[in-house]
Amino acid sequence: MTQSAPALHHAGPLSGITVVDLSRILAGPYCTLLMAEMGARVIKVEPPKGGDDARAYGPFVNGKSTYFASVNRGKESIALDLKADADRAIFEKLLEKADVVVENFRPGTMEKLGYGWESLHKKYPRLIYASASGFGHTGPNSRDPAYDMVMQGMGGMMSITGNEGQPPSRVGMSIGDIGAGLYTAVAVNAALVHRLKTGESTKVDISMFDCQLALLENAIMRYTVEGEIPGPLGARHPTITPFQAFRTSDGAIIIAAGNDGLFIKTCEALGRPDMAADPNYKTNALRQKHHGTLEREIESILKHDTTAHWIAVVSKAGVPCGPINNIKQAIEHPQVAARNMLVEVPDGSGGTLKLAGNPLKMSAFEDPKTRRPAPDLDHDRSAILAFIGG
Repeated sequence: MTQSAPALHHAGPLSGITVVDLSRILAGPYCTLLMAEMGARVIKVEPPKGGDDARAYGPFVNGKSTYFASVNRGKESIALDLKADADRAIFEKLLEKADVVVENFRPGTMEKLGYGWESLHKKYPRLIYASASGFGHTGPNSRDPAYDMVMQGMGGMMSITGNEGQPPSRVGMSIGDIGAGLYTAVAVNAALVHRLKTGESTKVDISMFDCQLALLENAIMRYTVEGEIPGPLGARHPTITPFQAFRTSDGAIIIAAGNDGLFIKTCEALGRPDMAADPNYKTNALRQKHHGTLEREIESILKHDTTAHWIAVVSKAGVPCGPINNIKQAIEHPQVAARNMLVEVPDGSGGTLKLAGNPLKMSAFEDPKTRRPAPDLDHDRSAILAFIGG
């Protein structure tokens, strides 16, 4: 176990806020990562044997999980066994100092430990309690276990992802966990504002399943309004045409002509102003009806030149367009450096990890190019014990 001096936290709108983070793996830690990025002091309370499960997930650098590092940078760690009296006493002193506690256990777990909302609210009336779980704390499935892919499937996300007629496909990142983490962070910040205005703390109850439904956007409306059960459409928008990826001579270009004016500009840029005058394409509803024919017409033009050529032509016309970048191409885009969206974090061996930066840009606060590393298990015990008075 390594002892450390108190962590240095960069300034942000949550400076002075202390978060006790019992969460693990991804949904809860992503929420508390955002809070740390906004200046909060985040203290991870981890089980002594192994800590957060994510510490065992690769890829690894010098035996340390970079998966863990990516969502736990800038936090502090203390190992506590919440079934042991001495460690419970430390934990309860932490709660006295905390503004927020975040957990993503299965509902009922905190109650078994004696730390459910009802008991904590009586003892620590200013403490905001935030839970992110698979199905939330109410409903017939509330006690069911959940992982990201299960939620993507149950929540309808996988049913509209991928290509028509192909096997089900998950979204290429953990939208179940990340979505829940984002909504939890939003709700916690709202709870902090509510406490500031009224003095009243609150319980935040976030369900991954709820979040998947909330993220479905127009798919729910298409069913509730029109009775249509949406399915996967590949790279085509379900209600706007042309708004999709089109094949070129060497790849693909995304053209997003979101209204009639942009469709006219697209046709002119492609050298086919006659398409804009075609009775089948005069309105978005008509273009939607005849999307297959229109797609074939556009691709018959695009196939004669490269993606780079057509991006230059279409963007010059003022139509939103772009390539389909792989991850290497995406992070090497000049906009990434200009927006500080790749930050450096020490890897513990004298080198650095390059991780996604903070998209929450605020004029009142600096956006550092470096971040503190994710903590080793129990790394900050001395500093945390000093914080709570020993």
